Amino acid sequence: MQATHQRAASGKRPLQLPASLFAIAFGMAGLAQAWSTVTRLAGDSSWPANALWIVTAVVWLITLVAYLSNVAARHRKAELSDLTFGPFTALIVIVPMLLGAPLAQQAKRAGEVVFICGAILMVLVGAWITGGWVTLDGDIQRWHPGYFLPTAAGGLLAGGESAMLGFTTLSRVLFGLGLGCFLILASIISYRLFVVAALPPPLLPTIAIELAPPVVAGSAWFAINGNRVDMFAGILAGFSGLMLAVQLRLIALYRRAKFGPGFWAFSFPFAAAVTDGVHWLAAEHVPGRGAIAYALVGVLSAGFVFLAARTVVGLANGTFLPRVPAADQGGAAPAQSR
Repeated sequence: MQATHQRAASGKRPLQLPASLFAIAFGMAGLAQAWSTVTRLAGDSSWPANALWIVTAVVWLITLVAYLSNVAARHRKAELSDLTFGPFTALIVIVPMLLGAPLAQQAKRAGEVVFICGAILMVLVGAWITGGWVTLDGDIQRWHPGYFLPTAAGGLLAGGESAMLGFTTLSRVLFGLGLGCFLILASIISYRLFVVAALPPPLLPTIAIELAPPVVAGSAWFAINGNRVDMFAGILAGFSGLMLAVQLRLIALYRRAKFGPGFWAFSFPFAAAVTDGVHWLAAEHVPGRGAIAYALVGVLSAGFVFLAARTVVGLANGTFLPRVPAADQGGAAPAQSR
């Protein structure tokens, strides 16, 4: 009888919308980037990519409104400093930053403004979050590969986007920001994964983010150097290949996690890997590269359909989103306890 009462009480608790939900829009941006790269390589119509960019913007906006409404009832000021979900808040500004380049193809000045504003906010948010890691009492067990997002991924993505928009010097500055942060953070995150106790099951999918920095850096470097294969491109490709192969070894580990928002952490890294691979197909003038590129992006799109379908089923069954812990309903518990 008591167990039944507890289940009923749990069902009445409000839903909790974690910042990791923005990984859905981030992943959609990655899929749109992949399609943009493929259609540009093949010289085909860009309508599939344009449609995906519109979907990305809509998903980001819906998520933003829902998230801000939800977090207003909890701990708005603590979100950026939350040791688990704080790094994901950077996606709030990174996703619209990525919308700048495709928008510039339709309205150059508007796209440039969107990108510049997004890049500035990315740097400011990344600096604020990084400063928090320095000033607050941290816990290495709360770290996860999502810590790459605010500065490493953000800087590398901004470097590639600015190169596409023709901001040559800015592209190198932002690329340097992302690469430097990646080198610093990689040592800490690797130590956490190699030595410290395993990540809790809901955070296990974030290990896929380890793939993102090298493949994003590879695509950004191609945008900066004019899609030429040089030594640095080769170095990035070597590390990317290792990180991709590691994902195969981790399949059994990922199966321990229950499906939830964390599984969208797979979306952007693999989309970025396909984009980088398509750049290599073009740079090396591989025979049949158009057909290979479409096959890669087709498999990628099928993966997104699977993720979306699982998400819809989870939402319908009430299993996708967590509920606010009982202690949080009165606002007494800190955000770090989530």
